[in-house]
Amino acid sequence: MLVANRGEIAVRVIRACRELGIQSVAIFSDLDRNSLHTRLADEAYALGGSTAAESYLDIPKILQIIEKSGANAVHPGYGFFSENAEFAEQITEKGIIFIGPPPDAIRVMGDKISARRAAEKVGVSGVPGTTDFIEDSSEVIEFAREHGYPIAIKAAYGGGGRGMKVVHGEGEIQGAIDSAKREAIAYFGRGELYMERYLTKPRHIEVQILADSHGKTLHLGTRDCSAQRRHQKLIEEAPASGIDADILQSMGEAAVAVAEGCDYVNAGTVEFLFENDAFYYLEMNTRLQVEHPVTEMVTGIDLVRQQLLIAQGEKLQFSQEDIEISGHAIEVRINAENPAGGAFLPSPGKLKKFKVPAGFGTRWDGGYEEGDEISQFYDNLIGKLVCWGENREIATARTVRALDEFEVNGLHTTIPADRAILIHPDFANLEHSTKWVEEVLDLSALSTLDLIDLDDEELTERSAVIEVEGKQFNVSMWVPDSSKGTRRRATSTSGSSGGGDGKISVPMQGTIVKVSVQIGDEVTPGEVLMVLEAMKMENNVTSDVAGKVAEIHVAAGDSVGAGDVVLIIDMD
Repeated sequence: MLVANRGEIAVRVIRACRELGIQSVAIFSDLDRNSLHTRLADEAYALGGSTAAESYLDIPKILQIIEKSGANAVHPGYGFFSENAEFAEQITEKGIIFIGPPPDAIRVMGDKISARRAAEKVGVSGVPGTTDFIEDSSEVIEFAREHGYPIAIKAAYGGGGRGMKVVHGEGEIQGAIDSAKREAIAYFGRGELYMERYLTKPRHIEVQILADSHGKTLHLGTRDCSAQRRHQKLIEEAPASGIDADILQSMGEAAVAVAEGCDYVNAGTVEFLFENDAFYYLEMNTRLQVEHPVTEMVTGIDLVRQQLLIAQGEKLQFSQEDIEISGHAIEVRINAENPAGGAFLPSPGKLKKFKVPAGFGTRWDGGYEEGDEISQFYDNLIGKLVCWGENREIATARTVRALDEFEVNGLHTTIPADRAILIHPDFANLEHSTKWVEEVLDLSALSTLDLIDLDDEELTERSAVIEVEGKQFNVSMWVPDSSKGTRRRATSTSGSSGGGDGKISVPMQGTIVKVSVQIGDEVTPGEVLMVLEAMKMENNVTSDVAGKVAEIHVAAGDSVGAGDVVLIIDMD
């Protein structure tokens, strides 16, 4: 079986293949030549190229490798081609098994517009929104007159928060459309957009389903994925807590109805927004979810194994009544991002030191090991920590303990923010929502090493034994090497960088996708000067001073490094 993906999900699928005695075939870009998924697979074939478009999104190359390797099945993982009907169709037309739903089901549910229509046909209602693609900004303006702001502009063929922008007024609409389209094309290969009303304080609840090719469709309980930033999940848990059992049962039944309504086969997820004791259909993901391990932990069902067995034509060997939810599980996504100040700026780099936690009820699903490089060209998910407990309180405490055991050096991660979420009273009391991390959670205290590059040449480990009131402590820390000096850079929540002197630098490695100003333009503090893409996320580079643009050192398409001065503003 060929795994048409990379990173953590490719590792997960390769391990499942090994357990079932299935020979695994990996594919890799130039940057992934020595990656973990390549090392673990039975065979590995080069795609060439560095960016996703040059490698993992190149269908002809993948088809050539399928033929060369003799693979008779393909697992798409998530992202890339996992929800691309054309890819699934080309695979199946060659007599190759596609580990996922039929192309027609992907086509219906992959297009969020037709998915809304399909859900409405089986009596499942969504948030007020459009069932046509956005053609220009005037349509969004008209929608706002009827439904008000904020409005979510979303990639019709996307997911996971990619290609989604929220607008709060008419002046933001065109920029949001342009940005959402760029992200959607970069990550999913298609740029169609639609819109819907953006709820003010919803929880994000989803239902895992399994469907075999013999007419049996089951749901495996719920997951709460409300702890998010940039509309991308940080922490997921199963089951969803604090919701009436009858409502949860109705969600499960609605998810099954949606799946059966499009003749779905294999694993999938139906997502809902929950607010004021009402739930609304959001979308169906026609693939395995990043957060599938929490469902596995509370049901004891290996979802990847079930995917492979269903694809081979086998019947599900359990009924809806057989599914029992045991305890509680929490998954924490460990991303290569700097959460200091709530910015969550991409932080590509090398994992110079990387030790993961262990212990009872503790699972690590990772795509990298110590010494591996996290590239700016791909998603920044390093891996997922999953902890189980007899109840939500125990699972939370176990997760915090496990987070404290991580040892990471070489790049920033979301671990400090993840820990801040888990220990917050709002999380414990289920008072958080999809907007809570960005609007309520205070991450201003997260500043450790946020002004220092984590280079071997600039940091050194210092250890000491100290005694406090007769008790001995061993202390070690990474500090600037005074003999070599440090290079400093500022960060801000906008993704911009500058020292108040008019010299605008970028806070991370990436690619300039848009320059919004010209030489001679007058700018004000906070004004967007350009857009920087890193790790498939767009970040606005803003001015920190008022003045006139004197020099522009980059153009759209240019690659830049962390700390590079890209623009100079004359403040005289």
